[in-house]
Amino acid sequence: MNNSLANTARLLGAGLRALLVLTLVTGVIYPLVVTGIAQGLFGDKANGSEIKADGKVVGSSLIGQAYNLPLEKGQETPEPDLKWFQGRPQNGLGTNGVNTRYKLILSGATNRSADNRDLIDWVTAAKAAVVKDNSTADYKVSPSAVPADAVTSSGSGLDPDISPQYADIQVHRIAEKNGLTVARVRRLVGEHTDGRTLGFIGEPRVNVLELNIALKALLAKG
Repeated sequence: MNNSLANTARLLGAGLRALLVLTLVTGVIYPLVVTGIAQGLFGDKANGSEIKADGKVVGSSLIGQAYNLPLEKGQETPEPDLKWFQGRPQNGLGTNGVNTRYKLILSGATNRSADNRDLIDWVTAAKAAVVKDNSTADYKVSPSAVPADAVTSSGSGLDPDISPQYADIQVHRIAEKNGLTVARVRRLVGEHTDGRTLGFIGEPRVNVLELNIALKALLAKG
């Protein structure tokens, strides 16, 4: 009996020591080491790829933002603020209805097939809006020139980038709304156009948040 109790106590003690050691290694040491490596080698990415303007964080280079006008009384859908470059549509996204003071955008796609009537209506309406919003007195957008990313949301719904083609369609409108020359706005777009990753992965892209920050800085210079 005494031997049985002693063996049980010894086993319990060994198990407790193993638990404490593994907790220390996997719950404290390993996370600290991984965090230290991430901060040391990939600090920007580890901290969320933050973008700063005027000394404060204004967003992430990985998450798209909407540039809309404030809602008017009785209005449910905000109108785009056409002084700024616009990103991709955000169809399919939900909101956090629990905390009504902070509506969190959720990642998600429309999950609709190409022949779905809702999706067809969304794309048709989006194309008409792109043509209307970006046509100016001396520049008319052709419906055939509207790229796919201007009328469809991405798989996550949070794509921060647009194609150079979509950015170029917006150049004349941005120039007109902000009193700039088309050449200056087009040069700004070119300065913020990134090529394919490693030269062959993906497509050229323009980060909308970074482009609008640069546009704001340009306007501030007068």
